[in-house]
Amino acid sequence: MENRPASKSGTGNFDVESRQIMPQLAPDVWDLLWDGTVIPAHPLALNQERRLDERRQRALSRYYLDAGAGGIAVGVHTTQFEIRDPRHGLYEPVLSLAAEEMLRYEDRTGQRRVRVAGIAGPTNQAVREAAVAKVLGYDLGLVSLGALGETDNDGLIDHLKAVGDVIPIFGFYLQPSVGGRPLEYSFWRRAVELEAMRAIKVAPFNRYLTHDVVRAVADGGRAHDLALYTGNDDNIIFDLLAHYRFEEPDGPVLGFRGGLLGQWAVWTQKAVEMMDEIKAMRRAGESPGPTWYVKAQQLTDANAVLFDFANAFHGCIPGIHEVLRRQGLLEGLWTLNPAETLSPGQVEELDRIYRIYPWLHDDAFVEANRDRWLSG
Repeated sequence: MENRPASKSGTGNFDVESRQIMPQLAPDVWDLLWDGTVIPAHPLALNQERRLDERRQRALSRYYLDAGAGGIAVGVHTTQFEIRDPRHGLYEPVLSLAAEEMLRYEDRTGQRRVRVAGIAGPTNQAVREAAVAKVLGYDLGLVSLGALGETDNDGLIDHLKAVGDVIPIFGFYLQPSVGGRPLEYSFWRRAVELEAMRAIKVAPFNRYLTHDVVRAVADGGRAHDLALYTGNDDNIIFDLLAHYRFEEPDGPVLGFRGGLLGQWAVWTQKAVEMMDEIKAMRRAGESPGPTWYVKAQQLTDANAVLFDFANAFHGCIPGIHEVLRRQGLLEGLWTLNPAETLSPGQVEELDRIYRIYPWLHDDAFVEANRDRWLSG
């Protein structure tokens, strides 16, 4: 391991320098993760025949990169888990397209981006996916454990070790309603001891379970070398503003460095602006004013519509697609699973949040650049 100066605990500010760069993860990638960034979960662009629309798939990647996202996550829930079905065979092609666009962006700008590949399925499948991602140049594997069913903690840890032998791990607590499984504190306390674990996306949509993960990171001595990212789309701003301390008066202060979110698959430029403002507050040691608490509730209201909370998240992927369709980035709402559709009333609710929260959307930015993204 390469040593870096230890950060001081007990300062009340978690925006401190990382203590270590773990092996296998490029230092520039780690620095970007630790600084905190916006990582959108990449949707899948299909045509009317429900086949990959390569032009629009590339356009989405270009949108996220030009909007200022620090990385892209591909092959995750928002990309549709069905891409792994042999009938579609889209896992490698979709990851390849995004990797190509990230490389082109880096060659053009000189700015490194974080490549995150979704890893799913039982261990044999997960290891194969990790190998594909590694060959394509991905930095980390976001490991979903939903397919492991009733596997005990020993089995889950063995699974992570097998994947971590291939690619650094972005841990993932996915809410059960969209394919995850319960993961208690005892699991996370062991998981954070894995050297391959570099970051964790915390997305149980539950304050108590979120608390379990952060506490495990603190108790495992990883407060300064494991990056926490919020995936709690229902609580984005509050997560990014929160500070955690589990031992007074001198315990380390922890917080979420950034976010890896389906919410940030839309209105990405505005998400980047918001993230930049929050990071500036951190660095200045400032407390958020009342405006941030208002924004937090407004974003949660918008996400409830986008993710279709009223109908148990049935329309979460079509909700994302509908926003991108309105912006002209997608042609339609097609998914690999024809049963995934907008719920009754969801369109009207999207109209409502567009009308009352204009600060959230980046329609003007997309309008100014869309033709270039689609033609490149």
